[in-house]
Amino acid sequence: MLRSFVVTGGSQGVGRAVVERLAADGHVVVLDLAGAPTWAHPAVTFVGGDAGDVGIARRAAEEAEAVAPLAGWVNNAAVFRDAPITAPPSDVLAAVTANLALAVTGCHTAVGHFLRHRRAGAIVNVSSHQAQRPVRGALPYATAKGAIEALTRSVAVDHGPDGVRTNAVALGSIETARYQEYRRAHPDADRQMAALHPLGRVGTGQEVADAVAFLLSDQAAFVNGAVLPVDGGRAAQGADPEAG
Repeated sequence: MLRSFVVTGGSQGVGRAVVERLAADGHVVVLDLAGAPTWAHPAVTFVGGDAGDVGIARRAAEEAEAVAPLAGWVNNAAVFRDAPITAPPSDVLAAVTANLALAVTGCHTAVGHFLRHRRAGAIVNVSSHQAQRPVRGALPYATAKGAIEALTRSVAVDHGPDGVRTNAVALGSIETARYQEYRRAHPDADRQMAALHPLGRVGTGQEVADAVAFLLSDQAAFVNGAVLPVDGGRAAQGADPEAG
């Protein structure tokens, strides 16, 4: 049976890879603040707007449902904006909320939709290794990702009895246009990233997409409340005090 999915922040980068992978399994609605993407796919439609806006998120769910029963929701949209703890607390909270609200609204919309249709469903929240091991200059992002992982477990516990599974993927560094910009500005980036990731490289969008597709699939029917590292072992690796 044909199914549909919603992916927030799906017009580029990791989100686009997830969209293209899920399009092999059904119809995908991309909800993105950016303008209409320059690429097209016959199984993909686009809703422009803020994924943190409840009305727009519900419209994305309804557009997906109009094509096929909504089966999965991916909260991938994120905001990269620093605010150090020395900044006014209102600035820090605003930066944290800018990220956290996207996942809260997505979970609210997806769960509400599944309950109204008396249907099981699956949610995947995109987190980061920074939820456990922040890097400098990313306090709001890391804080929000930690909260998103707690949100994942809480929704899984509250709505598992309704047949709604909620999981997360915690990403390491992934090859995206943003990473390519970083690489151009930092010629030693590949060597540094190889040292940070025990597999010796950064990940690909396709590898993330495959993990997300698995968590949304029937093959993961007994997986609920999990945070799956998709990071090449980055979060598992500790610094070696004997390293030169």
